[in-house]
Amino acid sequence: MSPYDEAPARRTATPWTEGRWGDQGDGRYVNPIVPADLSDFDCIRVGDEYYGITSTFGYSPGMAVLHSADLVTWTVIGHAIDDLTRIGPELNWDRMNRYGRGVWAGAIRHHAGRFWIYFATPDEGFFMTTATDPAGLWEPVHAMWRVEGWDDVCPIWDGDQPYLVATHFADDYKIHLFALTPDGRSLIHSSGTVIQQSAGSEASKLYAIDGYYYHLYSEVRPEGRVVMMNRGTALHGPYENRQLQHVDASIDREPNQGSLILGPDENWYWVTHHGTGGHWEGRVLSLLPVTWIDGWPVLGEVGADGIGSMVWSGAMPLGSRPRAALPATATSDDFTGPTLKPEWEWHYQPRADKWSLDERPGALRLHAFPPLEPRNLTKVGNTLTQRAIRAPGSTVTLRFELGGLSDGQYAGLCHFAATYAGLGVTRADGVTALSFIVDGTRTAGPVIAQDNIWFRSRWDLDGVSHFSYSLDGTTFADFGTPYQLTWGGYRGDRVGIQTYNPAGAGFVDVVSCDYTIVPPD
Repeated sequence: MSPYDEAPARRTATPWTEGRWGDQGDGRYVNPIVPADLSDFDCIRVGDEYYGITSTFGYSPGMAVLHSADLVTWTVIGHAIDDLTRIGPELNWDRMNRYGRGVWAGAIRHHAGRFWIYFATPDEGFFMTTATDPAGLWEPVHAMWRVEGWDDVCPIWDGDQPYLVATHFADDYKIHLFALTPDGRSLIHSSGTVIQQSAGSEASKLYAIDGYYYHLYSEVRPEGRVVMMNRGTALHGPYENRQLQHVDASIDREPNQGSLILGPDENWYWVTHHGTGGHWEGRVLSLLPVTWIDGWPVLGEVGADGIGSMVWSGAMPLGSRPRAALPATATSDDFTGPTLKPEWEWHYQPRADKWSLDERPGALRLHAFPPLEPRNLTKVGNTLTQRAIRAPGSTVTLRFELGGLSDGQYAGLCHFAATYAGLGVTRADGVTALSFIVDGTRTAGPVIAQDNIWFRSRWDLDGVSHFSYSLDGTTFADFGTPYQLTWGGYRGDRVGIQTYNPAGAGFVDVVSCDYTIVPPD
């Protein structure tokens, strides 16, 4: 018996304290399957392959697309939104005004030989895009309805007729069902019907299975946010209604939004994020078995009342295979490729003329320009990020070449979510010196009298980052105070690269990024 199958207190505590995750190499997996922020995950099966998407808020490119062969090990293969300004100007580098908003939950589906993604933003409305290859190219994002106060959209095709479900959270969380035009690009507004309204009802998904239409959603009950389902023989109802899962009060990370999916072993599963915030790694991804009882899918371990509860391990759907050195969301990079690897995302839409992989082959060149707010690392355009991983040990090391710095310029490594911190260098009067910034407060360090420098952040399960630097890439010295990684705006911590200059001059070359983890024993 696995330790995760013992008494509930042991089962719920162990995965988070030990930092175990994913394929264990012995035919079992441990939740979370990805120990990093994959908010609002949705996935589908096409043939023998699995494709998923995750919300990206104000990061660009937007709406990350992932692939899996076994529902446990996922890889980022691209993004569906290359230009956030097609959604709205507040997502551009010159405004950066959608913290915790922007690209919220969406749904991916496959119909008529194409992949379709629908999503909503709380301020700009409903959007869609489509592609024949999930890795791209996706069509430019199409605005279906410019409106505020809606979220969590999902399509379904009833024969050739498409429909879209969405929550009007600004109107007491009424869930509406709309017919779409046959091309799937426009809402037929007169068709809108409220199919559900309850406390906090959102996170909708629609399925047609064995003669029934299923409407999966979540709502807030006294025990917390729980997963619910409507079932009927007609898409518009009438519906029967059931609760599918309980909240375990001993873990403040309830799974509450995700996808029902038929696995590679012909069993059903639920792929879900853990929705409760407050954890620096963000909303991680888990895989739960699904048991069908009297035509209802019960999520996780079936209780005496017929309602499921969280489980922390299970049998690999297709057996174990060699696990990647890093989870789906992270990568090392030597910047020698023609494009950035898909694990990278810019903070807001970047300024395209201020970064390049071509100006200095084998390096990412970032040109400095003024930040929107002095010393506020969350208001610096062209900040390139990856998600922080929750593992027994994580380390990100960046090598910078500083020959292009100009007076007034800052360049370095950063972390940010609700708060921010960074270790870098600042040049003033021709002199380069170490600089540590936490929430706008700068601590000056020693003069750096060479053009090469390495910056490092290392953290473990507690999410406390220790910044350090090196002049030779081998010996590192800590600098600055330990920094607690944070959660903010529905997002986990990001680790990133950035430069800025109020004077608007200078550049820095980032020669390498080394992202490593220490796996659990």
